[in-house]
Amino acid sequence: MLQLQNYINGQLVASLSGRYLDNIEPATGQVYGQIPDSGPADVAAAVRAAEAALPAWRARSAEERGRILVCIADLIDANLERLAQAESRDNGKPIALARVMDIPRAASNFHFFGTAAEHFATEAHVQEGVALNYTVRHPIGVVGCISPWNLPLYLFTWKIAPALAVGCCVVAKPSEITPATAFLLGELCQEAGLPAGVLNIVHGTGPGCGQAIVEHPGIKAISFTGGTATGRHLARTAAPLFKKLSLELGGKNPNLVFADCDLAAAVATSIRSSFANQGQICLCGSRIFIERPIYEAFKTEFLRQLEAQKVGDPLEADTRQGALVSEAHLHKVLEYIKLAHEEGGRLLAGGYRVAVPGRCANGYFLEPTVFENLPHDCRTNQEEIFGPVVTLTPFDTDQEAISWANSTDYGLSATIWTTNLNRAHRVAQALHSGIVWVNTWLHRDLRTPFGGMKNSGVGREGGLEALRFFTEAQNVCIKF
Repeated sequence: MLQLQNYINGQLVASLSGRYLDNIEPATGQVYGQIPDSGPADVAAAVRAAEAALPAWRARSAEERGRILVCIADLIDANLERLAQAESRDNGKPIALARVMDIPRAASNFHFFGTAAEHFATEAHVQEGVALNYTVRHPIGVVGCISPWNLPLYLFTWKIAPALAVGCCVVAKPSEITPATAFLLGELCQEAGLPAGVLNIVHGTGPGCGQAIVEHPGIKAISFTGGTATGRHLARTAAPLFKKLSLELGGKNPNLVFADCDLAAAVATSIRSSFANQGQICLCGSRIFIERPIYEAFKTEFLRQLEAQKVGDPLEADTRQGALVSEAHLHKVLEYIKLAHEEGGRLLAGGYRVAVPGRCANGYFLEPTVFENLPHDCRTNQEEIFGPVVTLTPFDTDQEAISWANSTDYGLSATIWTTNLNRAHRVAQALHSGIVWVNTWLHRDLRTPFGGMKNSGVGREGGLEALRFFTEAQNVCIKF
């Protein structure tokens, strides 16, 4: 039985309450570990450690801080297989995916921001003959980072790395559903020589631990990724305390497939964008709108390729779809499948729980599921399901596709498939989405801003946007 600990002030420690939560392996449905059930006292201890470490950490040069972050990146690379095994077992995702996406990206996050801080330039403005203004940026102080369960180490490091790079100290909470790689990160930080108190990792539930992080007066900013309802609650709590907020929330992302597209590429990538990580990525394209002349051809090839999506034990190398993250989430997705039937949807593929033999007999597996014949404004097409469920819908005009794509409360990402450059630019700018991919999906450059419009979030992460978020701008004016 694996028993995790908090990482506070450079040490691995039990929660002050002595209580633990069960950690369940999604592929088996069995408890395989325990995590600390931390509360306000543990968060307070983490904040004290961070405040004590802050003066020395912020006084270090960007180059010195960067060296440590790059060392952490190298250790993540060196421990790739160990971390991938832990991520797959903890989350239910195929180990093949963890090996090529989750763990390498976590290393890239530390490496990118470890070097980026050296290039975070000040600004100067000369008022000719009058004054010189220059703007510098100071680390905001102790910050809170709260990450979700779908891409555990990937998104955990996405928040932590830029905060550390600019000289902040961090109190971080991973999801209590997928805590394993965050725990291992604490061990790697010890090995890399990260000073005590600079990063503190506190495990526990949202109400018990996350709420304490958001409420603590010593924490000056909150970076959160998760559901829109939780983000709304977090904002209500943090706003009266004048905390800086970055909220990356839900999505109901459209995939617009035009008749002049490269059909083979559109289908193959749409399979990936629909069902990667069991559809449990906020960027997955769950609404696929296809121009009518190619609708039947797209549907036929999409369903043909879907047959090769092996659902099975995440630890087997050829598995393409693993288990959903929890039993509760599995039942939520099954309820949406029932709803799609009630709304008049025609089931084209999937729709049922999968029985995987052997050690995974009690796991939370679900067939990749495809519906058609649903109106664009039904609940199935408007609400975030966050599972392996997509809808196919034909459209006749560009404006119809744009209108349907923009019809939800979300605006995180969208994908356009067309070989017409003018259409690509025109449609992209008409979409209410923070990220638009053209003839690709999940193609990420860490220098670019990441975030959504409408109910998909507040603020942007990535590149200079992340470095700006974790700093305060100060203007200095010198009269000649």
